[in-house]
Amino acid sequence: MSTNMDKKRRSHRCYDKNFILEIVESIENGTLRSTITKEHGIARSVLACWMRDYGSPAYHSSKQGHLSQQEKRSIVRAIQEGRMTIFEARAAYRVNSTVTITKWLKESKRENAELVTSNLSLMDNKEQKKQQDPDPKKALAEALKKLEEAELKVKALNTLIDVAEEQFKISIRKKAGAKQS
Repeated sequence: MSTNMDKKRRSHRCYDKNFILEIVESIENGTLRSTITKEHGIARSVLACWMRDYGSPAYHSSKQGHLSQQEKRSIVRAIQEGRMTIFEARAAYRVNSTVTITKWLKESKRENAELVTSNLSLMDNKEQKKQQDPDPKKALAEALKKLEEAELKVKALNTLIDVAEEQFKISIRKKAGAKQS
């Protein structure tokens, strides 16, 4: 007399690894899973496990997420602004689960909170710098020093132009009132 456990064992099929790899490769090459389930009598869940376990890295990277970060952000923004519900977004963008969209919303809130914190600390630093009044005499001395350096650079460049004009016998400076091209 056979028990219920014996029936389950007999119905569970063992597949050759080469056969599994052939099926995985055919799915990666575009064969529909429904075609394989009909032809070989393999359950979709079994195919999903095989793809998870034996699928190539290229296959897995292409299945990581069919939406770009920009698309995810626009979905989140639409939901936050009330232009779309989570269920509408799920249907419109063919997202498998509302949990996925909820996760995007939580990530967005966390990122926004981090940005706010970062911006507040930057603003605090700017306020502190504004409050630290530099010594006016020191600031004037630094400005005068920079002015002297700029004047020296201008003098050096004018000298360089004079020498170049003299040696190469060409006019480098524009004539006063000359039209610009």
